[in-house]
Amino acid sequence: MKFLIVGLGNIGSEYAQTRHNIGFKVLDALAGASNLFFKTDRYGDVCELKHKGKMFFLLKPSTYMNLSGNAVRYWMQQEKIPLENVLIITDDLALPFGKLRMRGQGSDGGHNGLKHINQILQTTAYARLRFGISAEFSKGQQVDYVLGEWDDEEKKTLQEHIDRSCKAVFSFGLIGLARTMNEVNTK
Repeated sequence: MKFLIVGLGNIGSEYAQTRHNIGFKVLDALAGASNLFFKTDRYGDVCELKHKGKMFFLLKPSTYMNLSGNAVRYWMQQEKIPLENVLIITDDLALPFGKLRMRGQGSDGGHNGLKHINQILQTTAYARLRFGISAEFSKGQQVDYVLGEWDDEEKKTLQEHIDRSCKAVFSFGLIGLARTMNEVNTK
């Protein structure tokens, strides 16, 4: 069984350490823990990770956040992965820093990456793992905050939250969405 795990982010070194790139960070941690490397391919950097008899196809879109749907659709078709085996990892301003929330469907919540995925796939019925980045910014400063780097306090526990996200990804593939939601959303 194969799963498409998409970490949302923006390409380029200037975005690498930003809050908006947490999806990329989680996928880097998954690949790194297995000594795997991403290769650049059509619409993104990809990596195949085998874990307990399951294949996790990791995708970091190179389309920039606002066009993420193109990469998701292409790799779903290329790898013949059904919608129920797709998981999108994204940042979320509405959640406190480090809080994880998994859902099987839902709105884009104002997130441009999810908005484009919804538009391209013509559905909101796909799994997403939202990683809380909180909303500690002044009025009119949202873009600077989201595209800003983690502060020193956040950096202290960031890896711990990334590790929890990695566990949630494997759980999604191994025990399914419903049971993983119960585990992730109650912590």
